[in-house]
Amino acid sequence: MPATKSFRIPARRRHVPTARQYARTALADWCVSEELADSVALLTSELVTNAVLHCRVSYAQVEITLTLDGTDLVLEVSDPDRDRLPRPHDSAPHEEGGRGLALVAALSDAWGCRQEPYRKCVWARFTVTEGAYAVPAAP
Repeated sequence: MPATKSFRIPARRRHVPTARQYARTALADWCVSEELADSVALLTSELVTNAVLHCRVSYAQVEITLTLDGTDLVLEVSDPDRDRLPRPHDSAPHEEGGRGLALVAALSDAWGCRQEPYRKCVWARFTVTEGAYAVPAAP
């Protein structure tokens, strides 16, 4: 049976670190290795930041869901602005932003987005190998 952790944050920049910390806590509870946890936490920050910056719905909340199902770990970030789907683009060297989705593509095994009736969801999937679990410390 898959393990799932979901939480919501206000769609404000100051709450992005909170989302990253919630994700890290869930991953630690599941004994996910530090290396994989670092990648998932980084992509949590990227996808939540995108949702916060681009969502045009007032007083919106961003929902973050992590699901561990066998060898699949899925990160989903949803917001209520269902018609504004993410689009990767090539950033010029002098641009400060615009590389988040390239980072998502590089660090995850697959990623995509879907429109739901009242929101959109951007997801990233990771394959969890045997070595991707941390060994719990001895008591």
